[in-house]
Amino acid sequence: MSDAADDRTATADTATADLEAVLASLAYLLTRSQEHERRTAKAGITAARSDVYLLRALAEADGPSRVGDLAARLMVKPSHVTRQIDRLESQHLVARTPDALDRRARRVALTPDGRALLERLKQANITGLTDALDGVPEPDVAATVSVLCHLIERYVQRVRGSLLSEDDPAPPPRPALRDPVES
Repeated sequence: MSDAADDRTATADTATADLEAVLASLAYLLTRSQEHERRTAKAGITAARSDVYLLRALAEADGPSRVGDLAARLMVKPSHVTRQIDRLESQHLVARTPDALDRRARRVALTPDGRALLERLKQANITGLTDALDGVPEPDVAATVSVLCHLIERYVQRVRGSLLSEDDPAPPPRPALRDPVES
């Protein structure tokens, strides 16, 4: 390998290591319970983080979803999703309806209250991001969104692949990736 190729490899390795450090710090900051509580309190929300992700998954779906489909999308066990749905239904954020294709099954959809809760959280998140991104040029923000969406897609594929090889002979549905701030 030439010296120029070695330099490019070293630069790429350094950039990747720098990205890993930044992502680790960001993940730590964004997943802190106190930060979640602060953001949700600002939006008038008392839902747990995992509940918010379930609500987002429902908002991104093309209509009501089955528990198994939600579990596959969130990469968790269906029993976990069932407990969350019970909790969210008691708060009138989701509603269960009969499945037209399987009378034993139920589908879950957001209620208007659930959609309103997500909109309040989205606005609180956008306000926080706007403050944090003050002074960052728009093209840099767009490039960051593009890179992060690519990373998310690749990680989701890898995680789903490992889950598939462990548990399920059929591939789970692939999620629609959106800007993480949007619901």
